[in-house]
Amino acid sequence: MSSGQQVLIELRKMIISGELQGGLRLAEIPTAEMLGVSRQPIRVAFRLLEQEGLLLKNPTRGYTVREISPKLIQDALEVRGVLEGLAAKKLAEKGMSETEQKQLMMCLENIDPIFEKSELTDDDIEIYHHFNMIFHNTIIQATDNLAITQALSKNNQLPMASAQAITFDKKNHLSEIRRLQHGHIQHCAIYQALLSRDAARAESLMREHSHVVTLGSMMRAVFETK
Repeated sequence: MSSGQQVLIELRKMIISGELQGGLRLAEIPTAEMLGVSRQPIRVAFRLLEQEGLLLKNPTRGYTVREISPKLIQDALEVRGVLEGLAAKKLAEKGMSETEQKQLMMCLENIDPIFEKSELTDDDIEIYHHFNMIFHNTIIQATDNLAITQALSKNNQLPMASAQAITFDKKNHLSEIRRLQHGHIQHCAIYQALLSRDAARAESLMREHSHVVTLGSMMRAVFETK
């Protein structure tokens, strides 16, 4: 593990999976030793995970893992879906500029090639994360709606609510690839709805897309019941 983004993704996954349990105190040096990295990416990851609502900063030093329930995650994702769905609806009604169209298409074109392979590398996941964020931010910013932006910013402080809160469980590689690819397909459909100015479809697709975070665990649950 090398890059700060990979450290962030790994710690996020460990918290969501319960490997790092709620109430556990975390410090930079032990965490860096556990992951085999320097303190710098750990320090950055801790700050970002605090912003995402996964860590709570201690009054003195270090952080504590937040107690997270499936209901809290679902509630946060539902609110995100409503807000991003509204943003997509407003943008479809207004119509995209040529610059916005090119920006979204650039995201799709950069993500699409990674799914031509049977396995995803750490670099592939970073590419997905980077252009996924640009895709979502482009839609939000294009609406030019301060109320939506501020409401999303507040909701993003809850666990797994932010579009940047991507996880990848390498122990379930196949279902995780399917989950990210499904998200990419949804991006393509959202782009087409925006392009054709189909506001109702753009809103519906964006709402559904917010729950791609939990798709992998849902798929595994389905097949485990067989």
